Amino acid sequence: MRQQHLFGRIARPALALAIAVASVSCGDVVRQGRGSSYLIIDRLEAARGGTASEEFDGVLASDVKTRGGVAEDVGRVSLRLAMKDVTLPTEPTTNNSITITRYRVEFKRADGRNTPGVDVPHAFDGGITVTVSGSTAVQATFTIVRVQAKFEPPLITLTGLGGAVAISTIADVTFYGRDQAGNEVSITGKIGVDFADWADED
Repeated sequence: MRQQHLFGRIARPALALAIAVASVSCGDVVRQGRGSSYLIIDRLEAARGGTASEEFDGVLASDVKTRGGVAEDVGRVSLRLAMKDVTLPTEPTTNNSITITRYRVEFKRADGRNTPGVDVPHAFDGGITVTVSGSTAVQATFTIVRVQAKFEPPLITLTGLGGAVAISTIADVTFYGRDQAGNEVSITGKIGVDFADWADED
């Protein structure tokens, strides 16, 4: 009887640990999707709109008004493809190629004040079409701050240094696509975006 009781005390924690390990493994597989390939973001950058030269950087200083007008800001992403099974180092085939067709941008603040249209610009979805294949990185540009966001709160309140002087955010940019076998793939990158009525260039 004592042996059975001792076995039960040992077996229960061991069983719980096994279930926990299995749950973590299954969760990782679900997040990675069913396809044999996945995406890697090498670099996510952005450039302020309305300037003579688009200078891409790892942090965006978004101008809510430039020379009396408003311009959208542009993002640029560098994507490459990798295979999940590293034990079989084979080159990706055409079936492993991933075509991105949509992206979503969401803004968040470090202080936790994240009400869209009050504390941060509204999240939005955009269309984009780019195919990533082989091991060579592919670049694509997209709109990271829309024109209409600068005509809406909270960004319009920054014009002329009215209200808050600046709003610092982190933009989560998620790219959605599928491989050529129809398996869904997504990946998210982050970039800092500081909104203000910045001084215009000479």
